[in-house]
Amino acid sequence: MGNRPWQAPSSLPGASAAGEGTAGRRRLSGGAWPGREKRQRPLMEAEEEEEETAALQEPSRQNSSPNEMDEEQPCISHLKDEVRKRQNSNQGSRGSNSSRASRKSFRLDYRLEEDVTKSEKDKDGRFMNPWPTWKSVTFRNVLKWIFTEKDNSQVPCSKQILDTNLPVLTPYFVQNPELFGKTGDGIRVTWLGHASVLVEMDDVTFITDPIFSQRASPVQCLGPKRFRGPPCTVSELPKIDAVLISHNHYDHLDYPTVVSLNARFGSELRWFVPLGLLDWMRKYGCENVIELDWWGENCIPGHDAVTFVFTPAQHWCKRTPMDDNKVLWGSWSVVGPRNRFFFAGDTGYCVAFEEIGKRFGPFDLAAIPIGAYEPRWFMKYQHVDPEEAVRIHIDVRAKKSIGIHWGTFALANEYYLDPPVKLKEALERYGLQTEDFFVLNQGESRDLKINDDGIE
Repeated sequence: MGNRPWQAPSSLPGASAAGEGTAGRRRLSGGAWPGREKRQRPLMEAEEEEEETAALQEPSRQNSSPNEMDEEQPCISHLKDEVRKRQNSNQGSRGSNSSRASRKSFRLDYRLEEDVTKSEKDKDGRFMNPWPTWKSVTFRNVLKWIFTEKDNSQVPCSKQILDTNLPVLTPYFVQNPELFGKTGDGIRVTWLGHASVLVEMDDVTFITDPIFSQRASPVQCLGPKRFRGPPCTVSELPKIDAVLISHNHYDHLDYPTVVSLNARFGSELRWFVPLGLLDWMRKYGCENVIELDWWGENCIPGHDAVTFVFTPAQHWCKRTPMDDNKVLWGSWSVVGPRNRFFFAGDTGYCVAFEEIGKRFGPFDLAAIPIGAYEPRWFMKYQHVDPEEAVRIHIDVRAKKSIGIHWGTFALANEYYLDPPVKLKEALERYGLQTEDFFVLNQGESRDLKINDDGIE
């Protein structure tokens, strides 16, 4: 294939987009509401000191069942040692009955309060990445990427080939709705494509960065188009309690999907969003919205035992020509009495993940992006590659991880089937098993019930 042709984007520096209506150029990727149970409930248990320190369109489908960082790349042997050290630490700190019981209190150790990175704004009041691993996206580099880099994605036009290589399955909750919510003490995850996962844990159900549209764009006639349709429609979803939004790029905050979810679930659906996004959500009719800064926390009414914490990530925000970084971006840590879940959102690699792992890990399951990472000179600041995804898995102390943000939209230059292949290679280099960090077909579910030794 030759150089990349021009495409309409979702949002890039210099792109034009009037509200939700005008298309621009190709894009990269895509405080609580007063009166709505604003809370500062202490989180996180005081555990042993060793752990602290050491919808729209009906797709064709099949059936399923529930069941170049910077030059300072550390040596793999050192990181293998770190993997073993953390695995042993997890076993030691969570191995006893008393330790398991202590997880239910979630008392915050305030000694960690100053050991985390807080959000920052520049002199113009726009949010910024506070890490040396960040480099700002420039319009010049966007043009360089579009017009000089070869597109190696090679997504086939044949539906038959795509159905073979990337099957889209009918989710279990469509075929067997009576099984929904029956997870026992475990956690169930269903991949709905791109960065959207449906998670059932500790008697709550939530979805991350939902997008059921055919395009990640301000308009549905231009912009990056799905090459794999959504596995279900909004109307086919089970009852969900909450939506987690990581940032406002069009492939993570999809206007038609927001409207459809709000129309179906109304004020019973709680939206957890980054700081700066509350007005946008209200504008389009969402009432039950909780807006949070990094390390801010809240819960779903009637489910106080499960805490949702907005945690850092290295990325950026933009939807219109003039709104660069007026909205914060981040990840989500969900801490329940029996399970913990981490959603990385869209991110480059940074030290924040060690902070998250130290404060809230180990996580029973993490959803970490593995796609849209080439070319590295341009993408590495905002999108991790599969090897960096494994490092996040290690940093947050995840027992299991699922690879997301691939196989749906062609947003970068790597071959469309490369992300899981590169992930497997990275896991082997780090001495990890493929079941530690797995991928699913779109629409497929997996049940996890993991003991204190990290074994299902």
